[in-house]
Amino acid sequence: MGMNIVDRVDDRVPVRHALVSVSDKTGLGNFVPQLRRSCPELRFFSTGGTHARLAEILGADAHGHLTAVTDYTGQPETQGGLVKTLDFKIYLGLLTETYNNAHQQDLARTSAVPIDLVVVNLYPFRETIANAGVTPEMARGNIDIGGPCMVRAAAKNFLRVAVVVDPDDYATLAEELAAGGGSVSLRTRYRLARKAFAHTAAYDRAIADYLKDTAFDEVAPCYRAH
Repeated sequence: MGMNIVDRVDDRVPVRHALVSVSDKTGLGNFVPQLRRSCPELRFFSTGGTHARLAEILGADAHGHLTAVTDYTGQPETQGGLVKTLDFKIYLGLLTETYNNAHQQDLARTSAVPIDLVVVNLYPFRETIANAGVTPEMARGNIDIGGPCMVRAAAKNFLRVAVVVDPDDYATLAEELAAGGGSVSLRTRYRLARKAFAHTAAYDRAIADYLKDTAFDEVAPCYRAH
């Protein structure tokens, strides 16, 4: 398979579509209204508890500006939220490049949209294993799959997508959007991508270390093997 080499990007990318799915909802109450002021046409895509929180923040503005991922993809969430965002239309929107005609044709073919901003933080794995009495099954249940996939896809495509994994970055990004007419610079997208990959690397390291330090004899009693 030939590699697609990109040699043309836009320095500033307007934020028109944002995917928001966070376990830590700190700061959304300020950040979301700031996004709306800087990007009046912004459409949010979200899941589960985050969707409910965005609906609360947006109020009447939710109509026409907030879409459940299940409505966008046409695929319902599986029991317990096991699968929510792992969908072709989501990743097409994250990975497509502006000046790639084939990518643009794929967007049109699937009625997908390019996602310009991803706001994601991950299941609290490290916080969970720090609790007294945590079981291996509790730890396993807090291994995030969809979150790291979205973060990595968005960070890979920093050519067009801004990805935020830390609520501490909300204010700085909001300031840039306000000053830049609702657009984000390549420099900022690259800075956020570097932080995103460091975040997922540390997350995976914590999981690997936990599994390395947890003996099978501690794991097996959690389950009835047949």
